[in-house]
Amino acid sequence: MAAQKINEAHEHIAKAEKCLKTSLTKWKPDYDSAASEYAKAAVCFKNAKQYEQAKDAYLKEAEYHTENKTLFHAAKAIEQAGMMMKEQKKMPEAIQYIEKACMMYMENGTPDTAAMALDRAGKLIEPINLEKAVDLYQKAAGVFENEDRLRQAVELLGKASRLLVRLKRLDEAAVALQKEKNMYKEIENFPMCFKKTTAQVLIHLHRGDYVAADKCVRESYSLPGYSGSEDCVAMETLLQGYDEQDEDQVYRVCNSPLLKYMDNDYAKLAISLRVPGGGSKKKKAAAAPQGGASGAPAAAEEEDDYEGGLC
Repeated sequence: MAAQKINEAHEHIAKAEKCLKTSLTKWKPDYDSAASEYAKAAVCFKNAKQYEQAKDAYLKEAEYHTENKTLFHAAKAIEQAGMMMKEQKKMPEAIQYIEKACMMYMENGTPDTAAMALDRAGKLIEPINLEKAVDLYQKAAGVFENEDRLRQAVELLGKASRLLVRLKRLDEAAVALQKEKNMYKEIENFPMCFKKTTAQVLIHLHRGDYVAADKCVRESYSLPGYSGSEDCVAMETLLQGYDEQDEDQVYRVCNSPLLKYMDNDYAKLAISLRVPGGGSKKKKAAAAPQGGASGAPAAAEEEDDYEGGLC
């Protein structure tokens, strides 16, 4: 079966070369037919699992589509060449081809196709290179934003923000989240603005910036329905607990269903949040009842307030 497909591919290549020949009666090469034959050859090679040869055939197809000034089809062929590299587990090369195809889509005036290809490339590279995936998702979001397709843009920005959190690039994640929140506000998806505020607070507290976290909540009071909402009350309680170094309060909020069932990267931020000073208060409060005496819990708390002495 594979041998038969390979033979078929070579037959298509022979036909393509014939299409390119000129003579006294045929002055111009037939680029369109040559591209078509190379496309057929590429499919045959792909079916025979000869991915390197399939890639070469797709690149030849792209070359002749370019000669014929059909950029969209050339870009499609280059994207397919990238997929052949993916089949060979050569992911950086695969992404290079897809990015090249995206440039051609843009040049052709089909930015939506470019953005969708960048999104696909991001998904491909994400398991092995988070930094590159962030770059691709942000580029795709930028293309959609330029086209005023904010719903698609904000979805891709969300992917980038989550990966920035995973990479512990929290300063960048904070900026990306603010942009997401602004977009959700623009398309009047206020419940998502609430969720983004919660994510912002968690990020700022992990950065040790209580003022920025508090500012995010205060700014969100202007969002319709935020003040008094479940999200708002949770963040006010969290900030109060954090400010007062009450680890019990922080622990309760961070382990509530509202935060535990956020996107995984933000949920991890919640359950790993600690109050300044290491949160010894919570541990002592939990251990105190085992002391036996009725006055023990109060004594433990009193001791904790001055832990380490006054010096």
